[in-house]
Amino acid sequence: MKNVSSLLKKDWPILILIVLGFAIGIYFYPSLPNRVPIHWNAQGQVNGYGSKLFGAFGMPVISLALYIMFVALPFIDPKRKNYRAFESTYQFLKYLVVIFSLGMHLITLLIASGRVVNQPALIEIMVSLLFILIGNVMGRFKHNYFVGIRTPWTLASEEVWRKTHRLAAPLWVLGGILNILLALGGITFNGLSFILVMAIIALVPIGYSYLVFHRLGIHS
Repeated sequence: MKNVSSLLKKDWPILILIVLGFAIGIYFYPSLPNRVPIHWNAQGQVNGYGSKLFGAFGMPVISLALYIMFVALPFIDPKRKNYRAFESTYQFLKYLVVIFSLGMHLITLLIASGRVVNQPALIEIMVSLLFILIGNVMGRFKHNYFVGIRTPWTLASEEVWRKTHRLAAPLWVLGGILNILLALGGITFNGLSFILVMAIIALVPIGYSYLVFHRLGIHS
């Protein structure tokens, strides 16, 4: 009971944001079409629809589920003690995921209700900001099984984990900045430049973790 009370005291702003998502869904519900756009292709064209009910409340439900997952992870992770070492960063991630989900929810409803015109660059900028903000704190992630760059080599060694995340952190920030510049320049998700940036920030840390693992001779 004490743990629940402490959690609610710490997370009440997050819970209010989640409730706000449901409130926004209630507000927009009457103005939504029966088929609500919920997915766009690389050219920014709608290629997926959901029901009116899902369009209004699907994202808040997902946001709530993600929050519950974040709450549960420190209790089920074999490396649970390490969460205390990056508690403030973990809390930041909770806020970030919920705020990002709320922003995407609002944009989707504004587009579905016809109040704004679909702008693929806006979604790309939001996703890029997410990469920048995560990259800004990634170097603080401690060894665990759920949050961070999880490869066989980072999970096998705390030293490989530390070095990999120190490399990946500025890469994610720079990648996010580059993608924002590309979006402002009219190059959206279908652009080769965008795909190349995403590939670099995803694959370079993976390859680096492998190299560091073998350089340290951990395999022997």
